[in-house]
Amino acid sequence: MFIMYGLPQSTIVKKQLPKKAIFAKFDLKPSQREGFDADIARIDIVAVVNTATVPAVGEGSEIKEFYVLAVQLKQRDFDAKNIALLTKLIPRNIVFALHYEEEVQFAVYHTKLITSNWQLQTPNSSFLTVQGLDLDVVWENIVKNIGSIEVEDGNTLKEQIKADDERAKILKQIEILDKKCRTEKQPRRKLEIFEKLKELRQIINDVK
Repeated sequence: MFIMYGLPQSTIVKKQLPKKAIFAKFDLKPSQREGFDADIARIDIVAVVNTATVPAVGEGSEIKEFYVLAVQLKQRDFDAKNIALLTKLIPRNIVFALHYEEEVQFAVYHTKLITSNWQLQTPNSSFLTVQGLDLDVVWENIVKNIGSIEVEDGNTLKEQIKADDERAKILKQIEILDKKCRTEKQPRRKLEIFEKLKELRQIINDVK
C-alpha cells in the first residue's frame, strides 16, 4: 500500500535512502549511529514538490522545492534528536512522514523541529495539501498545519513560533509555581510565590 498523503500524483517518487550510505557520507559517531539505528528502520524519498511537479504553483523567493521523506520507525517513542539530525545531514526543506505500525506523525524543521499529533493512516487521507500561489506560501501552510499554528495579525510565522514557545514556557512556570504555592507552609515564601504567579498570569493575559 503506497500512501500519497494527499499530494498530487505528479509529485510522487520512490527512492530509498539506505542508512549505511548516510552513515558513510556524513561520518557519524558510533553513538549517533547506534541511536539512529535504534529508532529508524528505513528512509524513503516519496515526493518532490516544485514548479516542475506542480506547475500551477510558482517558485518562492526562499523555497524553490521541498521533499517528503517517509521514515519507518522501530519505536513510537523515538528520540526527536534523530529526526533533527536528518535535517542537518540533508540540506533541503523536508517534510517527514514518521510511520509506526498503523499511525503516522508529520514533522518539519522551521526554526525548530515541529511535529503533528499521531493519526491513523489510510490510502485516501489528505494529510498534506498544496495550498498557495507560490512555494513560500505552500511551505508556510504546511508548517502551520503540522504544528497547528495560528499566526496572529502582525506576526510572521517565525515570530509566531517564537511567541508560542515563550507562552508555553510561561505556562509551564505557572504550573510549577502553582504546585509550590499550594504546598508551601511559610507565609512569607507563599506570598512571594503568589506575587510571582500574578505577574506571570498578567503576562499571559497581555499577550492574548
